Amino acid sequence: MFSCAKAYEDQNYSALKRACLRKKVLFEDPLFPATDDSLYYKGTPGPTVRWKRPKDICDDPRLFVDGISSHDLHQGQVGNCWFVAACSSLASRESLWQKVIPDWKEQEWNPEKPDSYAGIFHFNFWRFGEWVDVIVDDRLPTVNNQLIYCHSNSKNEFWCALVEKAYAKLAGCYQALDGGNTADALVDFTGGVSEPIDLTEGDLATDEAKRNQLFERVLKVHSRGGLISASIKAVTAADMEARLACGLVKGHAYAVTDVRKVRLGHGLLAFFKSEKLDMIRLRNPWGEREWTGPWSDTSEEWQKVSKSEREKMGVTVQDDGEFWMTFEDMCRYFTDIIKCRLINTSYLSIHKTWEEARLHGAWTRHEDPQQNRSGGCINHKDTFFQNPQYVFEVKKPEDEVLISIQQRPKRSTRREGKGENLAIGFDIYKVEENRQYRMHSLQHKAASSIYINSRSVFLRTELPEGRYVIIPTTFEPGHTGEFLLRVFTDVPSNCRELRLDEPPRTCWSSLCGYPQQVAQVHVLGAAGLKDSPTGANSYVIIKCEGEKVRSAVQRGTSTPEYNVKGIFYRKKLAQPITVQVWNHRVLKDEFLGQVHLKTAPDDLQDLHTLHLQDRSSRQPSDLPGIVAVRVLCSASLTAV
Repeated sequence: MFSCAKAYEDQNYSALKRACLRKKVLFEDPLFPATDDSLYYKGTPGPTVRWKRPKDICDDPRLFVDGISSHDLHQGQVGNCWFVAACSSLASRESLWQKVIPDWKEQEWNPEKPDSYAGIFHFNFWRFGEWVDVIVDDRLPTVNNQLIYCHSNSKNEFWCALVEKAYAKLAGCYQALDGGNTADALVDFTGGVSEPIDLTEGDLATDEAKRNQLFERVLKVHSRGGLISASIKAVTAADMEARLACGLVKGHAYAVTDVRKVRLGHGLLAFFKSEKLDMIRLRNPWGEREWTGPWSDTSEEWQKVSKSEREKMGVTVQDDGEFWMTFEDMCRYFTDIIKCRLINTSYLSIHKTWEEARLHGAWTRHEDPQQNRSGGCINHKDTFFQNPQYVFEVKKPEDEVLISIQQRPKRSTRREGKGENLAIGFDIYKVEENRQYRMHSLQHKAASSIYINSRSVFLRTELPEGRYVIIPTTFEPGHTGEFLLRVFTDVPSNCRELRLDEPPRTCWSSLCGYPQQVAQVHVLGAAGLKDSPTGANSYVIIKCEGEKVRSAVQRGTSTPEYNVKGIFYRKKLAQPITVQVWNHRVLKDEFLGQVHLKTAPDDLQDLHTLHLQDRSSRQPSDLPGIVAVRVLCSASLTAV
């Protein structure tokens, strides 16, 4: 899979390495040179930085020393604890780091074959919907022969410094990594979907039921190979990296390296008593400064846990930056968790399999309102519907839907400075069951995301069966940029972009006619339907000029709520729209009655309560029951 990663900037790793070995030279990357341009996009450098190859820093350079571990990493002089925390999480997942560091055995230094070393490395990152293969040389920035950025415990271990260099190349320079977002790095390492959780909402520290529910979700993400990080919000500049009395640091990203239910007690008593504590293990990217509260490395609480359980948990009494705490304390002290879940789309898995729809789109400016695609959020009602629109279907009575929108990262340059994110978000509307053209008026809002200037926005929501339209937007109108929309559902959602505003005119339009009116029919419900011992299992069919829209079956009630809409582009205005009510049965469905709707040229959302009638063409007679219908008609085909 990852040998198919797209070569970044068309640099082919194998070809470049072969060329270097043939010429007996070490690789020098022309696209990310060993100059200040690769370090800074603004400002002047501090001490003189010297770019050195690992062989000039130590005697026996290695990619890995005694394997790879979250203890390897230490943050350097750039404020990228967010990136180092993400690397710590990555290091604890063999299946994931082997994707980021491909051919790692082949890339390792081989002291027995010094001639096979070419000073070139490559790493894979997931960017904007595809894996890219990023090549770097091994020249690293140093001051006084010490690495100034991310470095390892062992002076001769270089995997984290080289991964960081490749990531800095993607961003534009090392300084572009100062003050980033852990969620972005976790997604770039995995291709997963990041979900931020605000621990200050919902009073999790005191609400045990809510806290237990969140712990189960965090445990599930961890147990299924996802990555997690946590932080304490810094409100002011003085708060940044300020240490609290309990040892935790504000404005600082921590990697979550383990999540588990810990059995309390010793020996057989532990099994019979079976009292368990929700625990979480975190790591400070500084490699020191730990939590000093309950369950910290030297606290007496560990006497409640058997020696075998402590060994299983890997409890160590060292100031190595890694520590355990209860989930309750975590909810009390930390303000944010980021869960990066790996969305399982494999049919061979025993776990839940998601169906993914992945679409690329863009907010673009145009003077013609019908071609403009940068309308801003719903606050800008005149332009909101000019945004890109995507339709998808929920095909189960109720389904959990995951939606992520990610804007294309803006590369930093020395000239322009750090690339800033736009404030983005999206709204989801429940629309007619047969909608094929773009929305032009507000319908029922089913869900909406927050608006935030982060690279991606995520929403998890439960939606009833039906058809929906997602409208991704920038907060302000007129802003442009590319985005990636990902929609995950239990069954395929048939997600696609709505490009046309109305039915297209074709060469057949002059022969077959072109629609003169658009009609939206909304059947709200019925009452007083013909009774059966268990109540009717009824559904509605809306018919118009050979097109049908059918509702779901409403079971066991004579007062069903259908809440079904259809939209029809009408050529034959003399023909009525028919709404039929049927009773669902095992062998043959039973007709319960119908109504005919005659539409005025501009019928504005009138509510009609009509008696059901039989199908007699001569003199229809009333049947038990009434149906409530709203009709909206317009001669302008872009009114709805």
